[in-house]
Amino acid sequence: MPATPDSAKSDAAKHLWHGRFSEAPADSLMAFTASIGFDMRLWRDDIAGSIAHAEMLGATGVLPRVDVDAIVAALHQVQGEFDGGTFAFVASDEDIHTAIERRVTEIAGAAGAKLHTARSRNDQVATALRLFAKRELSATARRTLALIDVLDRRADDAGDAYLPGYTHLQRAQPVLLSHHLRAHAWAFARDVERILDAVARLDVSPLGAGALAGTSLPIDPTDTQRRLGFARVFANSLDAVSDRDFVAEALFTLAMVGLHLSRLG
Repeated sequence: MPATPDSAKSDAAKHLWHGRFSEAPADSLMAFTASIGFDMRLWRDDIAGSIAHAEMLGATGVLPRVDVDAIVAALHQVQGEFDGGTFAFVASDEDIHTAIERRVTEIAGAAGAKLHTARSRNDQVATALRLFAKRELSATARRTLALIDVLDRRADDAGDAYLPGYTHLQRAQPVLLSHHLRAHAWAFARDVERILDAVARLDVSPLGAGALAGTSLPIDPTDTQRRLGFARVFANSLDAVSDRDFVAEALFTLAMVGLHLSRLG
């Protein structure tokens, strides 16, 4: 990332939270609080959420169509830069969300600065994180199902082959190799069930919840929910932006997959 201490201080006024500070924070604090090193992977989801949000603002008349078109075109350009590996970060990009918004404003000018209309960083980040978790968990479920299929086919191929079953580090009973392989398949099948359950619970669009209590502007959260492919829209704005229980649940389900993979050795 092309950031230097001097440029970080000169860019301090561009931070979202700079209004209460008379001077820039220490470089060490900026380095410690920057999250772009790990939330960079949310770029695709942040762009998708922003495109849906901009289109909704146009559909509801909150923004004129000319501004929406400029914003969406800029977002597609940014997406191309990420795909091509040419997106240039600057020192003031403390996270992926500010980086993308900064670049959109550079491209679209005054129209780009309107992207954040009727949106808070809270519902923006929650939306990107849910999109990311939904996509990655769904991909893991597909890969796990493929592994189950391989185990089932290997079990069929094993025929009447036997191997010793152990208990207390001693050979105890003979078992069919197919029985052994399908024991792993059953464990992975439960993993898939857990993953799909987790996806069903997190499949909620928080976009429109704002910082915590929505907005007085005439937005349509169900519009962005449909555009982003979420199953439903949030029921409580405060819950939508304040809880990350879906992340904890996702981590547990993935940990179980990892545990069961470790038994295949």
